[in-house]
Amino acid sequence: MEKILEVKNLTKKFKHIAVNNISFDVEKGNVYGLLGPNGSGKSTTFGMLLSTINPTSGSWKWFGKEGTDTDTLKKIGAIIEQPNFYPYLSAEKNLQIVAEIKGVSEKRIDEVLEVVSLLARKKDAFKTYSLGMKQRLAIASALLANPEVLILDEPTNGLDPEGIIQIREIINQIAKSGTTIIVASHLLDEIEKICSHVIVLKQGTAIYSGSVDAMSNTKGFFELKAENTSQLISALESLGLFSSVREVDNLIIAQISEDISASELNRKLFEKGIALAHLQKKKESLETQFLELVKQNNL
Repeated sequence: MEKILEVKNLTKKFKHIAVNNISFDVEKGNVYGLLGPNGSGKSTTFGMLLSTINPTSGSWKWFGKEGTDTDTLKKIGAIIEQPNFYPYLSAEKNLQIVAEIKGVSEKRIDEVLEVVSLLARKKDAFKTYSLGMKQRLAIASALLANPEVLILDEPTNGLDPEGIIQIREIINQIAKSGTTIIVASHLLDEIEKICSHVIVLKQGTAIYSGSVDAMSNTKGFFELKAENTSQLISALESLGLFSSVREVDNLIIAQISEDISASELNRKLFEKGIALAHLQKKKESLETQFLELVKQNNL
């Protein structure tokens, strides 16, 4: 897979260490999440990668080329701060100004407004837009030059649930077109829903970098229910496939240590005379895995 971005030992010190020796790669066509609480170094990392903040040490390559020059920036669409548009001008007029500044054709305006579901409101003044619509217009602005990479810093910050869903759907739609996306967020649930890969930051240090699915070695767990709970627990423990078996809210939770399919487990339990009323195999949420990671890396 082609590497779009390679970051090596990137560090930034102010009065404190904001980013501490982080390294990660971003491969073409994926959606990466930069995950961490406020103050973990996400925005500072973006600032260095876009050459608005000078690093203390370390290096990076965009498209195999050291650093970030003007030609590289033309391939990147970024929203790092709050959208800055003229309030009394329409969305269309605002994007015409952006297109002129970026030196791109105005023919793209309707296309990007369609992507963010604002085409029907293109003649309306920016000041009449909701917060979610303003954020969607900012994404449209970042897409005008048809970038190879889209960088979004906390794109759902301050939005209501409907606005968050709309932004998520737009990001997924853009990703399907082959654009590489890097999203910074402190919202674990959002990263889990839109990202294929994640870089987890804690106090400026990367404690994990890789696929969301492989974030931990856990094999997940089963939720089970049967008429005779104690018999079910004894049978599960006798199989030797689970690291723990416990009762939670009238369900038996069996933590998997030796992977087994739901159908195979159902068969084994049926052979022991147990008919299940409920059986579901689940994976720990990203939140659970994230908290476990933070606990393991007590920085």
